[in-house]
Amino acid sequence: MEGTWAQYNSSAEQPLLKNLWQANVGVKLSKKKNFWLDAGVFPSHIGFESPVGKTCDALTRCIIGDNTPSWESGIKIGYSSDNGKWFLSGLVVNGWQRIARVNGNNTPALGTQITFTPNSKITFNYSTFIGNDKPDTVSQMRYYHNFYAILNATDKFRITLGFDYGMEQKSKGSSKYNSLYSPVMIFHYQFCNKIAAAIRGEYYSDKNGILIATGTPNGFQTFGYSLNLDYKISDNVMWRLEGRGLSSKDKIFTLDNQVSNQNYFVTTSLAIAF
Repeated sequence: MEGTWAQYNSSAEQPLLKNLWQANVGVKLSKKKNFWLDAGVFPSHIGFESPVGKTCDALTRCIIGDNTPSWESGIKIGYSSDNGKWFLSGLVVNGWQRIARVNGNNTPALGTQITFTPNSKITFNYSTFIGNDKPDTVSQMRYYHNFYAILNATDKFRITLGFDYGMEQKSKGSSKYNSLYSPVMIFHYQFCNKIAAAIRGEYYSDKNGILIATGTPNGFQTFGYSLNLDYKISDNVMWRLEGRGLSSKDKIFTLDNQVSNQNYFVTTSLAIAF
């Protein structure tokens, strides 16, 4: 991968790893069952969005998507049921969106994923992360839960519901925890083969700065809303336009060269897939 997205999201990685998106190998462990062992760098098991923009209902990622891993490295065991309705996975990874482990960290993190797809219209997912993403000398255990459901109400109308909840120790060895949570809802409608739209509403509360540090009294407590329009120019070219607003409890944004608790922007993209 290349570009500013890779530049900023991979800033903590070693120079030779900054542009690596995926590099993994898998071995099927059973001749009769869909049971796999994978190792390397692979997409995150947390969340319903992908860094590949044209595959997501909204142009920009939701606040959850921007603050959970897009990739991870390690090993995972995955099992898909014969009828394709269940997927179960267990992971041992190097950290929270890490290819190389943090210097001084000798404790791998653990993850799980359960996906249930009873039919072509409904998908339920529950993913977890347990681990410390800091050096062992200042270790703070993090426990993260990710829930989402995708409901294809009709051939044209899709609803995505998500809720994340996380906890992290206040300090090494502490029995007290800081917490964060975030609900999100996206409505996507396909008007015709070429035109689609999406409306999103979300809230993110991280008062103590587990993942989003603001240095303000109330931390990051923010509502978000957006409207997205997609136009499919051809099978492999899509133009997208999105208007988005954010409203926070504290003045954590800059608007018209002044600190503000509001932020508004318009984003457009031209996505070309090969």
